[in-house]
Amino acid sequence: MQNELITVMGATGNTGYEITKRLLAAGHRVRALGRSQDKLAELTAAGAETAAGDAADPTFLTEAFRGSAAVYTLLPIDVTWADYHAEVGVIGSAVVEAVRVAGIRHVVALSSLGAELPTGTGFLTSLHAQEQRWSALPEVNVLLLRPGLFFESFRAALGMIETEGINGDSVDPDVRIPMIATRDIAEAAATALATRDWHGIVVRELLGQRDLSYREATAILGAAMGRPALPYVQFDYDAMTHALIESGFSQNVASQHVAMTQAFNENRVVPLRGRTPDNTTPTRFEDFAAELFEAHRRPS
Repeated sequence: MQNELITVMGATGNTGYEITKRLLAAGHRVRALGRSQDKLAELTAAGAETAAGDAADPTFLTEAFRGSAAVYTLLPIDVTWADYHAEVGVIGSAVVEAVRVAGIRHVVALSSLGAELPTGTGFLTSLHAQEQRWSALPEVNVLLLRPGLFFESFRAALGMIETEGINGDSVDPDVRIPMIATRDIAEAAATALATRDWHGIVVRELLGQRDLSYREATAILGAAMGRPALPYVQFDYDAMTHALIESGFSQNVASQHVAMTQAFNENRVVPLRGRTPDNTTPTRFEDFAAELFEAHRRPS
Protein backbone atom coordinates (compact mmCIF):
# COMPACT_ATOMS: atom_id res chain seq x y z
CA MET A 1 0.00 0.00 0.00
CA GLN A 2 2.98 2.34 0.39
CA ASN A 3 3.32 2.66 -3.39
CA GLU A 4 -0.26 3.90 -3.72
CA LEU A 5 -0.69 7.65 -4.03
CA ILE A 6 -2.28 9.69 -1.22
CA THR A 7 -3.31 13.28 -1.97
CA VAL A 8 -3.48 15.96 0.71
CA MET A 9 -5.36 19.25 0.33
CA GLY A 10 -4.14 22.28 2.26
CA ALA A 11 -0.68 20.77 2.53
CA THR A 12 0.93 23.97 3.81
CA GLY A 13 -1.73 24.50 6.50
CA ASN A 14 -2.05 23.35 10.10
CA THR A 15 -3.31 19.83 9.51
CA GLY A 16 -2.26 19.21 5.91
CA TYR A 17 1.40 19.95 6.51
CA GLU A 18 1.60 17.56 9.47
CA ILE A 19 -0.26 14.85 7.55
CA THR A 20 2.07 15.18 4.58
CA LYS A 21 5.19 15.00 6.72
CA ARG A 22 3.92 11.93 8.57
CA LEU A 23 3.03 10.09 5.39
CA LEU A 24 6.36 10.90 3.75
CA ALA A 25 8.25 9.76 6.85
CA ALA A 26 6.38 6.44 6.68
CA GLY A 27 7.44 5.96 3.05
CA HIS A 28 4.15 6.77 1.31
CA ARG A 29 3.77 8.49 -2.05
CA VAL A 30 2.15 11.84 -1.40
CA ARG A 31 0.75 14.54 -3.67
CA ALA A 32 0.60 17.79 -1.72
CA LEU A 33 -1.86 20.47 -2.86
CA GLY A 34 -1.79 24.18 -2.09
CA ARG A 35 -2.43 27.61 -3.52
CA SER A 36 1.22 28.55 -4.08
CA GLN A 37 4.01 26.50 -5.59
CA ASP A 38 6.51 28.60 -3.64
CA LYS A 39 4.93 27.59 -0.33
CA LEU A 40 4.96 23.94 -1.45
CA ALA A 41 8.71 24.01 -2.16
CA GLU A 42 9.65 22.57 1.24
CA LEU A 43 7.40 19.57 0.67
CA THR A 44 8.76 19.10 -2.84
CA ALA A 45 12.25 18.96 -1.34
CA ALA A 46 10.99 16.43 1.22
CA GLY A 47 9.88 14.09 -1.56
CA ALA A 48 6.24 14.97 -2.19
CA GLU A 49 4.67 15.49 -5.58
CA THR A 50 3.09 18.93 -5.52
CA ALA A 51 0.39 20.80 -7.40
CA ALA A 52 -0.72 24.41 -6.92
CA GLY A 53 -4.13 25.66 -7.92
CA ASP A 54 -7.52 26.99 -6.94
CA ALA A 55 -9.49 24.80 -4.52
CA ALA A 56 -12.70 26.17 -6.07
CA ASP A 57 -11.74 24.78 -9.49
CA PRO A 58 -13.16 21.27 -9.95
CA THR A 59 -11.01 20.68 -13.04
CA PHE A 60 -7.79 21.37 -11.10
CA LEU A 61 -8.94 19.20 -8.21
CA THR A 62 -10.05 16.33 -10.44
CA GLU A 63 -6.64 16.14 -12.08
CA ALA A 64 -4.90 16.53 -8.73
CA PHE A 65 -6.97 13.75 -7.16
CA ARG A 66 -6.80 11.38 -10.12
CA GLY A 67 -4.98 8.12 -9.41
CA SER A 68 -5.12 8.52 -5.63
CA ALA A 69 -5.96 5.66 -3.30
CA ALA A 70 -7.14 8.20 -0.74
CA VAL A 71 -7.59 11.96 -0.43
CA TYR A 72 -7.56 14.30 2.57
CA THR A 73 -9.97 17.21 2.15
CA LEU A 74 -10.81 20.36 4.04
CA LEU A 75 -12.59 23.67 3.59
CA PRO A 76 -10.27 26.71 3.76
CA ILE A 77 -11.13 30.12 5.16
CA ASP A 78 -10.33 33.63 4.00
CA VAL A 79 -11.25 36.23 6.61
CA THR A 80 -11.85 38.83 3.88
CA TRP A 81 -14.62 36.89 2.09
CA ALA A 82 -17.77 38.96 1.70
CA ASP A 83 -19.99 35.88 2.04
CA TYR A 84 -18.30 33.01 3.88
CA HIS A 85 -20.92 30.33 3.26
CA ALA A 86 -21.24 31.17 -0.43
CA GLU A 87 -17.49 31.07 -1.02
CA VAL A 88 -16.87 27.91 0.95
CA GLY A 89 -19.90 26.27 -0.63
CA VAL A 90 -18.32 26.67 -4.07
CA ILE A 91 -15.15 25.00 -2.78
CA GLY A 92 -17.03 22.23 -1.02
CA SER A 93 -19.03 21.42 -4.14
CA ALA A 94 -15.85 21.43 -6.25
CA VAL A 95 -14.14 19.00 -3.85
CA VAL A 96 -17.02 16.53 -3.87
CA GLU A 97 -17.42 16.75 -7.65
CA ALA A 98 -13.69 16.15 -8.16
CA VAL A 99 -13.76 13.10 -5.91
CA ARG A 100 -16.69 11.73 -7.90
CA VAL A 101 -15.19 12.35 -11.33
CA ALA A 102 -11.71 11.13 -10.35
CA GLY A 103 -13.18 7.89 -9.01
CA ILE A 104 -11.73 8.22 -5.50
CA ARG A 105 -12.89 5.52 -3.11
CA HIS A 106 -11.52 6.71 0.25
CA VAL A 107 -11.71 10.25 1.64
CA VAL A 108 -10.71 11.61 5.03
CA ALA A 109 -12.63 14.89 5.40
CA LEU A 110 -11.90 17.45 8.10
CA SER A 111 -15.14 18.52 9.77
CA SER A 112 -15.85 19.65 13.34
CA LEU A 113 -17.79 19.00 16.48
CA GLY A 114 -21.18 20.58 15.93
CA ALA A 115 -21.33 19.70 12.23
CA GLU A 116 -24.50 17.71 12.83
CA LEU A 117 -26.33 21.03 13.45
CA PRO A 118 -27.81 22.59 10.30
CA THR A 119 -27.93 26.21 11.50
CA GLY A 120 -26.86 28.62 14.19
CA THR A 121 -23.19 27.68 14.52
CA GLY A 122 -21.41 30.22 12.32
CA PHE A 123 -18.53 28.65 10.41
CA LEU A 124 -19.68 25.16 11.36
CA THR A 125 -22.88 25.50 9.32
CA SER A 126 -20.80 25.08 6.16
CA LEU A 127 -19.29 21.88 7.55
CA HIS A 128 -22.81 20.53 8.05
CA ALA A 129 -23.55 21.33 4.40
CA GLN A 130 -20.33 19.60 3.34
CA GLU A 131 -21.19 16.46 5.31
CA GLN A 132 -24.52 16.44 3.49
CA ARG A 133 -22.71 16.63 0.15
CA TRP A 134 -20.59 13.63 1.10
CA SER A 135 -23.72 11.66 1.95
CA ALA A 136 -24.77 11.98 -1.70
CA LEU A 137 -21.79 9.83 -2.77
CA PRO A 138 -22.69 6.37 -1.42
CA GLU A 139 -19.92 4.72 -3.46
CA VAL A 140 -17.21 6.69 -1.61
CA ASN A 141 -15.94 5.68 1.83
CA VAL A 142 -15.74 8.94 3.80
CA LEU A 143 -14.24 9.30 7.27
CA LEU A 144 -15.55 12.54 8.79
CA LEU A 145 -13.12 13.79 11.42
CA ARG A 146 -14.90 16.01 13.93
CA PRO A 147 -12.28 17.60 16.20
CA GLY A 148 -12.78 20.16 18.90
CA LEU A 149 -11.37 23.69 18.90
CA PHE A 150 -7.81 23.88 17.58
CA PHE A 151 -5.13 24.87 20.07
CA GLU A 152 -3.63 26.83 17.18
CA SER A 153 -6.56 29.25 17.20
CA PHE A 154 -4.90 30.85 20.23
CA ARG A 155 -1.98 32.04 18.07
CA ALA A 156 -4.17 35.00 17.15
CA ALA A 157 -4.21 36.06 20.81
CA LEU A 158 -0.47 36.73 21.04
CA GLY A 159 -0.71 40.26 19.67
CA MET A 160 -3.49 41.20 22.11
CA ILE A 161 -1.59 39.66 25.00
CA GLU A 162 1.54 41.66 24.17
CA THR A 163 -0.14 44.99 23.41
CA GLU A 164 -3.08 45.00 25.82
CA GLY A 165 -2.05 42.53 28.51
CA ILE A 166 -5.22 40.44 28.14
CA ASN A 167 -6.67 37.57 26.16
CA GLY A 168 -10.18 38.26 24.98
CA ASP A 169 -12.98 36.75 22.92
CA SER A 170 -16.76 36.41 23.06
CA VAL A 171 -16.63 32.90 24.55
CA ASP A 172 -17.90 32.56 28.13
CA PRO A 173 -14.82 32.30 30.38
CA ASP A 174 -16.00 29.14 32.11
CA VAL A 175 -17.71 27.08 29.42
CA ARG A 176 -15.60 23.96 28.90
CA ILE A 177 -14.74 23.03 25.31
CA PRO A 178 -12.87 20.04 23.89
CA MET A 179 -9.61 21.53 22.55
CA ILE A 180 -7.05 19.70 20.43
CA ALA A 181 -3.61 20.11 18.85
CA THR A 182 -3.65 19.90 15.07
CA ARG A 183 -0.75 17.44 15.27
CA ASP A 184 -3.14 14.99 16.94
CA ILE A 185 -5.70 15.48 14.17
CA ALA A 186 -2.92 14.90 11.65
CA GLU A 187 -1.91 11.66 13.35
CA ALA A 188 -5.46 10.33 13.16
CA ALA A 189 -5.87 11.45 9.55
CA ALA A 190 -2.52 10.07 8.36
CA THR A 191 -3.21 6.70 9.96
CA ALA A 192 -6.63 6.52 8.32
CA LEU A 193 -5.31 7.57 4.91
CA ALA A 194 -2.69 4.84 5.08
CA THR A 195 -4.90 2.02 6.38
CA ARG A 196 -8.23 2.85 4.70
CA ASP A 197 -9.97 0.39 6.99
CA TRP A 198 -13.49 1.87 7.12
CA HIS A 199 -16.52 1.52 4.86
CA GLY A 200 -19.33 3.91 4.10
CA ILE A 201 -19.62 7.24 5.89
CA VAL A 202 -18.11 7.11 9.36
CA VAL A 203 -17.94 9.92 11.95
CA ARG A 204 -14.96 10.03 14.30
CA GLU A 205 -14.85 12.65 17.04
CA LEU A 206 -11.45 13.86 18.31
CA LEU A 207 -11.68 15.58 21.68
CA GLY A 208 -8.10 16.45 22.56
CA GLN A 209 -6.39 15.64 25.85
CA ARG A 210 -9.12 17.28 27.98
CA ASP A 211 -11.83 19.92 27.94
CA LEU A 212 -10.68 23.44 28.83
CA SER A 213 -12.33 26.78 29.44
CA TYR A 214 -10.98 29.98 27.95
CA ARG A 215 -10.13 31.12 31.47
CA GLU A 216 -8.03 27.98 32.01
CA ALA A 217 -6.40 28.19 28.59
CA THR A 218 -5.50 31.85 29.19
CA ALA A 219 -3.91 31.00 32.54
CA ILE A 220 -1.81 28.31 30.87
CA LEU A 221 -0.74 30.72 28.11
CA GLY A 222 0.14 33.32 30.73
CA ALA A 223 2.25 30.87 32.71
CA ALA A 224 4.16 29.88 29.56
CA MET A 225 4.79 33.53 28.71
CA GLY A 226 5.88 34.59 32.17
CA ARG A 227 2.58 36.41 32.79
CA PRO A 228 0.96 34.30 35.54
CA ALA A 229 -1.78 36.87 36.19
CA LEU A 230 -2.83 37.15 32.53
CA PRO A 231 -6.61 37.76 32.55
CA TYR A 232 -9.24 36.51 30.14
CA VAL A 233 -11.85 39.14 29.21
CA GLN A 234 -15.16 38.18 27.65
CA PHE A 235 -16.27 40.71 25.03
CA ASP A 236 -19.93 41.11 24.21
CA TYR A 237 -20.92 39.97 20.73
CA ASP A 238 -21.08 43.45 19.21
CA ALA A 239 -17.69 44.41 20.60
CA MET A 240 -16.15 41.19 19.32
CA THR A 241 -17.60 41.73 15.86
CA HIS A 242 -16.18 45.26 15.80
CA ALA A 243 -12.74 44.09 17.00
CA LEU A 244 -12.55 41.45 14.28
CA ILE A 245 -13.55 43.92 11.57
CA GLU A 246 -10.88 46.32 12.85
CA SER A 247 -8.32 43.51 12.52
CA GLY A 248 -9.22 42.87 8.86
CA PHE A 249 -12.19 40.48 8.92
CA SER A 250 -15.12 41.14 6.66
CA GLN A 251 -18.43 41.88 8.39
CA ASN A 252 -19.72 38.49 7.30
CA VAL A 253 -16.75 36.44 8.49
CA ALA A 254 -16.71 38.32 11.80
CA SER A 255 -20.37 37.43 12.26
CA GLN A 256 -19.62 33.75 11.60
CA HIS A 257 -16.99 33.75 14.35
CA VAL A 258 -19.34 35.38 16.82
CA ALA A 259 -22.19 33.00 15.96
CA MET A 260 -19.84 30.07 16.60
CA THR A 261 -18.84 31.46 20.00
CA GLN A 262 -22.51 31.93 20.87
CA ALA A 263 -23.07 28.25 20.05
CA PHE A 264 -20.18 27.38 22.40
CA ASN A 265 -21.70 29.54 25.12
CA GLU A 266 -25.06 27.82 24.78
CA ASN A 267 -23.41 24.36 24.95
CA ARG A 268 -24.65 23.42 21.51
CA VAL A 269 -21.24 22.40 20.12
CA VAL A 270 -20.63 19.24 22.13
CA PRO A 271 -19.52 15.67 21.48
CA LEU A 272 -22.24 13.21 20.57
CA ARG A 273 -20.44 10.29 22.17
CA GLY A 274 -18.76 11.54 25.35
CA ARG A 275 -15.05 11.19 26.09
CA THR A 276 -13.45 7.77 25.63
CA PRO A 277 -9.87 6.52 25.23
CA ASP A 278 -10.49 6.28 21.48
CA ASN A 279 -11.41 9.94 21.02
CA THR A 280 -8.96 11.37 23.57
CA THR A 281 -5.61 12.50 22.13
CA PRO A 282 -2.23 12.96 23.85
CA THR A 283 -1.00 16.54 23.39
CA ARG A 284 -1.55 18.78 26.43
CA PHE A 285 -2.34 22.47 26.08
CA GLU A 286 0.57 23.16 28.44
CA ASP A 287 3.00 21.65 25.93
CA PHE A 288 1.45 23.57 23.05
CA ALA A 289 1.62 26.85 25.01
CA ALA A 290 5.32 26.38 25.77
CA GLU A 291 6.07 25.64 22.11
CA LEU A 292 3.95 28.56 20.94
CA PHE A 293 5.77 31.04 23.15
CA GLU A 294 9.17 29.64 22.20
CA ALA A 295 8.36 29.94 18.49
CA HIS A 296 6.93 33.44 18.96
CA ARG A 297 10.00 34.85 20.68
CA ARG A 298 12.44 33.17 18.29
CA PRO A 299 13.89 35.69 15.78
CA SER A 300 12.32 35.28 12.35
